[in-house]
Amino acid sequence: MFCKRFIAIVTVLTLFFSMFVTFGRAAAETVSAIDVEAGSAILIEANSGKILYKKNADESLAIASMTKMMSEYLVHEAVDKGKLKWDQKVKISEYAHKISQDRSLSNVPLENGGSYTVKELYEAMAIYSANGATIALVEEIASKEVNFVKMMNDKSKEFGMKDYKFVNSTGLTNNDLKGYHPEGTTLDEKNKMSARDCAILAQRLIQDFPKILDTAKIPKKTFQEGGKYPIDMANFNWMLKGLIKQYEGVDGLKTGTTPEAGDCFTGTVERNGMRLISVVIKAKSHTARFDETKKLYDYGFANFEVKNVYRKDSVVKGHETVRVANAKDTDVVVQTKQAVSLPMPKGNKDIYKKEFKVLNKKQEVPIKKGVTISKMIISPKDNTDPGFLSGKSLQIDLVTKSNVEQANWFTRFIRKTGSIFSSMWDSAIDIVKS
Repeated sequence: MFCKRFIAIVTVLTLFFSMFVTFGRAAAETVSAIDVEAGSAILIEANSGKILYKKNADESLAIASMTKMMSEYLVHEAVDKGKLKWDQKVKISEYAHKISQDRSLSNVPLENGGSYTVKELYEAMAIYSANGATIALVEEIASKEVNFVKMMNDKSKEFGMKDYKFVNSTGLTNNDLKGYHPEGTTLDEKNKMSARDCAILAQRLIQDFPKILDTAKIPKKTFQEGGKYPIDMANFNWMLKGLIKQYEGVDGLKTGTTPEAGDCFTGTVERNGMRLISVVIKAKSHTARFDETKKLYDYGFANFEVKNVYRKDSVVKGHETVRVANAKDTDVVVQTKQAVSLPMPKGNKDIYKKEFKVLNKKQEVPIKKGVTISKMIISPKDNTDPGFLSGKSLQIDLVTKSNVEQANWFTRFIRKTGSIFSSMWDSAIDIVKS
């Protein structure tokens, strides 16, 4: 009897302590730091651009075919502006043809002088990283690749990127372009970007053209299915559903591999209302880039959750109004221009502080509804926090809640006169005190 009771007590104690240890491990995993084995890496929350992890994130490195994210952006922009149509036929140049015939590179073979739709070529670029197809699209948009490269660099500057250089549209080293490398570039040049800039580009691509993910998440497709020369295209993003490194929620974005760049991957994943964007540059192998990305995603989802801080058109407590001197009502109500959501450490710990900035203290009136007259500046309380993609803080526009009318001339005169007498009185008081 005693033996059974003793065994029961030992069993209960063992279970209790094992639960305690397990809980301790789980807690440790929740807050533990990670080390990504790559030349550089970054993890952000996609909506706010909040940096959750970074390693050498501002070092400019070769990026290989991750270049094509910018080419994809400019294709979507051309379609959006009506300069290109998805069913539009594109004639293949000698340059695009020759590159497409090199099977040592990612390619679908294209006939010299043949025609393919923009959609076919785009899918070959986005799913299979096809270089010849990319060049065909580039030439259709900009006539010459050198013109397109200028567009790429100009767009990077517009996005606020800082550590980048595009010399071609594909991400190949120029000496792989068979003498067709863009004018003004040399044979040994290659495209370079920092992990931070890759994340900025990926964020803009997803925000401005969310439908890109519809193509990016296709694991397999046949190019020219039913045609004379069909080609099976398998997506190089092995983290997609059904592929060997699948990770729940992954739906993009772009891999890259060259001897100079190593193995790279810009990925994106969404779970429970939180979308993450990751960049891994110069990983040790094809599979390592996905293993390191998994490490980033596990860290992000274990430690953070998105909280809705303000809805669109919210009046912010503590900064409900902005003083506008010549307005009929000098206290002008302002509200958020857009909804604000931020990643928070699990456990509801608020890591942010708010400041407010009035854009023009001598604001002219009248002012229409929805005009930005103030900004809310959100920044981490901890000075060692990596901040946001755009810098240490995130700026939110505060706009007029309604039309602001100008006060009549008599009211403005009285206010001005009162202000003058008030200043004179203050000066007199200062003289007496001195």
